[in-house]
Amino acid sequence: MGEKEQEVEIVRLLKASNGYASGQRLSASLGVSRTAVWKHIEALRKMGYAIEASPSKGYRLLMGDARPFNGVELSTLLAGRSFGSEVHFFESVDSTNARAFELARSGAPEGAVVIAETQTKGKGRIGRKWESPAGTNLYISIILRPPVAPQGAAGLTFALAVAVAEAVSNRGLKPAVKWPNDILTGGRKTAGILLEMDSEPDRVNFVIAGIGVNLNMKKEFFPENIRETATSICEETGSPVDRAAFTADMLSSMERWYGVYLKEGIEPVLDAWKGFFRSTGKPVKVTFLDRVVEGVCRGVDSTGALLLERDGAIERVISGDVEAL
Repeated sequence: MGEKEQEVEIVRLLKASNGYASGQRLSASLGVSRTAVWKHIEALRKMGYAIEASPSKGYRLLMGDARPFNGVELSTLLAGRSFGSEVHFFESVDSTNARAFELARSGAPEGAVVIAETQTKGKGRIGRKWESPAGTNLYISIILRPPVAPQGAAGLTFALAVAVAEAVSNRGLKPAVKWPNDILTGGRKTAGILLEMDSEPDRVNFVIAGIGVNLNMKKEFFPENIRETATSICEETGSPVDRAAFTADMLSSMERWYGVYLKEGIEPVLDAWKGFFRSTGKPVKVTFLDRVVEGVCRGVDSTGALLLERDGAIERVISGDVEAL
């Protein structure tokens, strides 16, 4: 058991204790000296854990209003799950997707996650930058290894979007999905999903699902160019979000919907996704790489392609940026 695993186990034992856990018990459980336990306790305090020590009783974890947001806490919350089977937590990375790509190519298992406090080169769709200030939001990438052909991987976006929307709903909001991969609350962007794939002609090697969720960012701290089009859960509800708890909740929904997609296909996923879709019957603008068109959204077809009515004809849109008019 490495140092990180020992710290995770100490937090798990402290949480499971009814009151204090003796230093002797922690020492025996980890197979290390009591001095080593004390060093781990000091390290955990520096991570934000409030741990009380009593010479006669041992150690007690004081739970505040919000959990610390770090790799140890996330590992304890995600123990035993497929999504979160490995937690790679960084204070800062260029991009969680880029780091997850490296790990996947090195053989990291499906469900391994990369989480960062901040990104220096966070990526959105169509080459856009994802604003990634520290200490406020969630920036996470998940390694997926779906047994599907490359053309079948696009449906994963809808499964993940449903999961993110569910997690946002659990915070008392009524989110909407924007085709194909954004989550809106109050008509403003709260979360985005970016899928990147490594594949061969007949099979997917892995998919990296990058998700950014604005959790606690205040309006005045959004860059001016997106201040009126972006929002956060805290901004909409007036209450701060426990980032670790939200992450665990979202990954639980993702694991469930990923399983539905693999076992039952895209149909039940799209049925759930349509429950969050608000654009059917409304005028929209679609921006392609080489043109911009306007029409009326007529929903999506059985593959998830957007149906756009223009001049009485229906056009299938499989890639583009859609905005309400």
